Amino acid sequence: MHNSIDSASNLTRLPHLAGRILHFNLEKEIQILREEDSWRRDTGRSSKTLAKYPDFRIVLVLMKANSQMKEHHADARISIETVRGRIRLKLPDETVEMGSGELMCLESGIQHDVEAIEESAFLITISWPGGSAEERHEMR
Repeated sequence: MHNSIDSASNLTRLPHLAGRILHFNLEKEIQILREEDSWRRDTGRSSKTLAKYPDFRIVLVLMKANSQMKEHHADARISIETVRGRIRLKLPDETVEMGSGELMCLESGIQHDVEAIEESAFLITISWPGGSAEERHEMR
């Protein structure tokens, strides 16, 4: 579970995701994901947004062994931190295996697949250059 203090006023939907201070027990969050309907579906994964600000997001993903997230990209810088298990990232020019405790950062727009070699949990942190979506569009 998490605690939030002093929720940000600019996000009216789910303001607890944008508190000034957020604190998580990742083991408990993984257990909660295992209880979700999405965990029982054929996709082989379940995810939960832990933090959501206009220019920054953190998502916890739990994947079953041998499940995949097919090629995708983010229009933002991302980091992927393996909390548990082993995942394989297929990048344009290489394939990288990441075990528990490993961290990788990708520049905006890099295509990648994610495959869980075994049941795995990882954090995806997304940071949009130029601030919030509104601020990025104003700069154009």
